[in-house]
Amino acid sequence: MTPELTPEPTPFAPVPDARVTVAGRDYMPDAKGNLVPVETIRAEDRLEDETVRKIIGYAQALSDQIGRFKGHTFDDLSSFEALLAQEYGATRGGAKGNKTFMSFDGLLKVQVQVADHIDFGPQLQIAKGLVDECLNEWSAEARPEIRAIVTRAFNTDRTGQINRSEIFMLLRLEIDDPRWQEAMRALRAAMRIVGSKTYVRCYRRETPDGQWQAVTIDLAKA
Repeated sequence: MTPELTPEPTPFAPVPDARVTVAGRDYMPDAKGNLVPVETIRAEDRLEDETVRKIIGYAQALSDQIGRFKGHTFDDLSSFEALLAQEYGATRGGAKGNKTFMSFDGLLKVQVQVADHIDFGPQLQIAKGLVDECLNEWSAEARPEIRAIVTRAFNTDRTGQINRSEIFMLLRLEIDDPRWQEAMRALRAAMRIVGSKTYVRCYRRETPDGQWQAVTIDLAKA
């Protein structure tokens, strides 16, 4: 049996203001660091300050709780997988990938998904040169949608990143031209995994044939 986790308390307290007392008089620093006598601060500004500090206090406590939840979740899943490995005499370790854990009644599931972060090496520019050669030679014969995909694939976004989804669309195109195939080979060689991130998503449904509903943790989607 899995040991029950004792819920850790989630303390709440508004973020305290930086009030200071000088010669028996209370001051609060403004955004420029100037000390302003509390009694001269407008009532609505003081109320706004208190409201923001209260909300941030709740937000920080909730963030800490979510962090503990994430840690407990990975611990529980790792313990379960360790028991499975022991049951089948396997040595577990090093494996990564997408996994789904399901309740016995089929109404609850936890999905673990691993997303790789991909960067591109210098072969990317070689691939672009070969693709440009193909498009220039094909001229009017090149379908407009192919040109559009190529343009989007090699354009960088606001952060200077290559459009990865369009790069993958290029790789799926079936074109017989040897230079195009060499370009795609260069693209694949340019791709390198520079890190990965693991996500946990929880779902539930009312009946075994019902639609899965995500258990919302994202504030923007709550």
